[in-house]
Amino acid sequence: MLAMRLYGALLQIPGLDSPKLTWQQQLQQNWVDTGWMRWPLAVTALIGLAVCIWKLADLMSKARQTKKVLGEVDELLAQRKMKEALDLSKASEAPVAKILFAGLERHDEGTERVTKAIENQGLIEMSKLEKGLIVLATVTNVAPLMGFLGTVLGMISAFQAIEAAGEVEATLVAGGIKVALLTTAFGLLIAIPVSVCHNYFVARIDALVIEMEESAQKVVDTLHAIEAGKSG
Repeated sequence: MLAMRLYGALLQIPGLDSPKLTWQQQLQQNWVDTGWMRWPLAVTALIGLAVCIWKLADLMSKARQTKKVLGEVDELLAQRKMKEALDLSKASEAPVAKILFAGLERHDEGTERVTKAIENQGLIEMSKLEKGLIVLATVTNVAPLMGFLGTVLGMISAFQAIEAAGEVEATLVAGGIKVALLTTAFGLLIAIPVSVCHNYFVARIDALVIEMEESAQKVVDTLHAIEAGKSG
């Protein structure tokens, strides 16, 4: 907000007002005026965009698979069809299916072994679900820092112009100040949506983990009931 106010004040200086441009042309012009810092910012933005698109598609696919597998396995377990449930979970690539398979595979070894197998596989699948989040977190942190670096370099350029001229004139410092404001603005424009996507993905992963934990608990309860029935 402060950066935009300073930029607006700068445009009020006589001789520095920009021609009437469309917002697309203005954005393009600002991007060019950012200087060489636009290239690392562009790379950061492309990485963030690519990971966001991939992660969204990945989580949506896993959510659909999870919903389908849970419904089918729960129905088979309710009918005590252990072999069918085991074959179904083995054939699926959904994270929850792998967790259920790890437990069902040891259904003859007692509920304690089943629980331990489910916990171990759950940790593995959770780490897979979180893949890519560290990249988004890095982009969220690095993009504003790049913008601040551009701000510092722009201010240095402005002060160097003042030092070389020996006097303070708006036209001397305008270029450096503009670069300083633009790099900060573009850094924040990259970081904010990536941060929103990162938090959204964390929430989706948490929801998937809760579903997997509930399903795993159903498997343990079912196996315990079957074991208790045999003992009786």
